[in-house]
Amino acid sequence: MPQKTFAIALMDPPYESENLTTAFRLLDVMARRGHNINVFAYEGAAGLAFAKQAPHPNPVHGKNVAEENHPTTKDQVTALLALATKNGGKVDWVNCGMCVDERGVGEFVADTRRGSPADFHSFCEASDNMLVIPTK
Repeated sequence: MPQKTFAIALMDPPYESENLTTAFRLLDVMARRGHNINVFAYEGAAGLAFAKQAPHPNPVHGKNVAEENHPTTKDQVTALLALATKNGGKVDWVNCGMCVDERGVGEFVADTRRGSPADFHSFCEASDNMLVIPTK
């Protein structure tokens, strides 16, 4: 299968919607197939790559941090970038600068960057296909 480039816009914040589970599953398949992926994290999704996310215990169930093993979206983003690189693809993950400023999530994991809606426009022009996963 020839390498393709996909643009995806995400809008839901971390941990709030099943939309992101679906999005990360699609991104995983694209990365495993070695495609190039351009992600524009807009609105609440600007927090997905926030570097200061931390796993937490679950005192309601009596579990410590290790036992709870709570995933963070920053780790999912980092794993996605590594998986794409391993398979010959590339991820350009852009966090909307206006959205980042509104939410105070301006520290990102490595190899993601700050941008603007103009980046999404460029992504669409350069991509073979695009997908927008909006909020409800």
